[in-house]
Amino acid sequence: MEILRYVAFSTDPEGGNPAGVVLDASGADDAAMLAVAADVGYSETAFVTPACDGSLAVRYFSPLAEVPFCGHATVATAVAHAERHGTGRLLLRTAAGLVPVTTERAADGTLRATLVSVAPRTAPIGEADLAELLAILGWSAADLDPELPVRVAFGGAWHPVLAAATRDRLAALDYDMPALAALMARTGWTTVDLVWRESPTVFHARNPFPPGGVVEDPATGAAAAAFGGYLRELGLVTPPARLTVRQGADMGRLSTITVSVPEGTDTGISVTGTAVRL
Repeated sequence: MEILRYVAFSTDPEGGNPAGVVLDASGADDAAMLAVAADVGYSETAFVTPACDGSLAVRYFSPLAEVPFCGHATVATAVAHAERHGTGRLLLRTAAGLVPVTTERAADGTLRATLVSVAPRTAPIGEADLAELLAILGWSAADLDPELPVRVAFGGAWHPVLAAATRDRLAALDYDMPALAALMARTGWTTVDLVWRESPTVFHARNPFPPGGVVEDPATGAAAAAFGGYLRELGLVTPPARLTVRQGADMGRLSTITVSVPEGTDTGISVTGTAVRL
């Protein structure tokens, strides 16, 4: 099994979010994939099995468990595939559904990938779960931006969206990791999407990820897709809209995620990013 290592949502190997990529995992069972992901040690590793129709079956494993969808590992996988086979369109068969991805090479030679998520949606958070989540994070209701309501958002995986009223609140991340892991296991959340709105089209994000065995994810494409759907569903952007999500700055691994929100109620959200091999 050939294991590749990429950083996604950055052209700087010191930034972005590292991902493992296995372009041909044919014959590997669940235990083997989980063992490789644990050995690689990144928040996600993608395992690809080529299909006879030209599509690619992709599974995503953190060092601790399988997750249904991962944006940064998808971008890394698409760029790795483009380096081997050329740019173009791919169709990924994920546990969350079909995800088309297009790769292209910029004038400076940089490869970038654009994925289109499955249809996004949101759901309310129960009062008890929200109270527990805020307590674990050390946040209060006064720390929240009332113009960005609390919801759970889906774009291939579920992420509660909590908007901080200030950048300082977002920067001060200190939480009980075992307690949050237990809450997320019970609710089926993949990461917690903590955001702050800098402007109508620029957002800063942090994503605690205890189900993956890490305190924080430096770039979360799945959460960015879910967030784009959240903004559209709640009427907080006017489609078509192009947004920038900046993540990882507080970790020293700056990531830039471009989110395109199309018109419609059930159309997928596009997430674009670069990736470079480590």
